[in-house]
Amino acid sequence: MTHKSPNESKVWRVSQFADLELLRASYQTKSFPRHTHERYAIGVIEQGALGFFYRGENIVASPGNINLCIPGEVHTGQPAVAEGWTYRMFYLDTEMLQNIASEVADRPRSIPFFHSGVLTDINLAQELRQLHIQLERGATSRLEQETVLLDVLSQLIIRHADDPPSMRQVGQEPQPVTQLKQYIENFYAEDISLNELSKLTHLSRYYLIRVFREAVGIPPHAYLRQVRIKRAKELLACGLPIADVALATGFTDQSHLTRWFKRLWGFTPGQYRNSVQDGSA
Repeated sequence: MTHKSPNESKVWRVSQFADLELLRASYQTKSFPRHTHERYAIGVIEQGALGFFYRGENIVASPGNINLCIPGEVHTGQPAVAEGWTYRMFYLDTEMLQNIASEVADRPRSIPFFHSGVLTDINLAQELRQLHIQLERGATSRLEQETVLLDVLSQLIIRHADDPPSMRQVGQEPQPVTQLKQYIENFYAEDISLNELSKLTHLSRYYLIRVFREAVGIPPHAYLRQVRIKRAKELLACGLPIADVALATGFTDQSHLTRWFKRLWGFTPGQYRNSVQDGSA
């Protein structure tokens, strides 16, 4: 008979995000002594409760709370309830958050400072958790991962940093928006990055996303997905195998294409291809 360990964890890195480190763990009996991190440690409590000493006081992070430690700040970590705690953690370079704060303000900013070690923000906590799951599964485009990471961390800074930056007002940018749409339509099958789009338009990544969403109604990664689905529909109508169509249009695999095709059209790629072949579409 096997016994489940009271302490389980998985840690991995996402190299495309300056070696962003992620942790998913459940600890029932684990206690961490006083220590520091070189990076920001930001997480979401999924179950149980985490107790920790931070900035001169003992605090508790409960389910749905965001737990946070700034670089260099001494803290501990231990169960606050008998069942321990389960959480998902991000370990982020200071440069990453400083760059995001600067993009939001559209001018150089210092490293964001957060006074509190526990944040109560249900919507942001849910977004952080979903992003963590998304990065673990890896079944979304690079552009979507970069966009969501930037958006979630910018909201963290704007809502909870002690000296939050003021956002640059979105203006009319018809030429960059046209450039972005044309680029995505031309290179939809490639692993497009947010940095590529930023260099193309000479706009910061954060401002670019806001400008595009304002003009088009959806962010660039959603537009990319629509273009890919449209092209997949055309290839399916030609009778190509679904797996081949998925790879040709930039999707991870057939199931990835099927999931989004059905979500946007209401039927599967196979149903569409068969209906076209039968002459009923």
